[in-house]
Amino acid sequence: MAMPALVLQTAGSLVAILALAGLAWWLRLGRAPLLNDDDAVRRAASEVEDGFAPVTIAHDAEGRAALTRDARGRIMVIKRHGNRFAGRLLTNAAQARLWNDRGQTTLAVDCGEARFGTVFLDLLDPDAWAAAINALNAGYDA
Repeated sequence: MAMPALVLQTAGSLVAILALAGLAWWLRLGRAPLLNDDDAVRRAASEVEDGFAPVTIAHDAEGRAALTRDARGRIMVIKRHGNRFAGRLLTNAAQARLWNDRGQTTLAVDCGEARFGTVFLDLLDPDAWAAAINALNAGYDA
């Protein structure tokens, strides 16, 4: 009994799709990058601002975002944007707030740029980072 051509074509397509998916998995393609160690944060910061050399780094517990400060005291917030990273140097327009939810303290950083959005970070020391970010605009208050 011969199989209809459509069944053979469908089975062949399914095998090809599974083979390509297996190859992509084996090559580790399509995975979202993480900011889960200091080297990853340094690379991302240098991509955002050429010459930015972090001296203090704090990355989110899940590797989704990071904060870093350079020797000049500038603070940069970095977040994952698709399969790349986006970041901003914080100015006097930046604000940081602490969110307490179910015993977990999360830092919310608003860089003052609506299109960038608010970045939420689960950090070890969110209080110190919130104070540092909010101090950026202390000299500009009336």
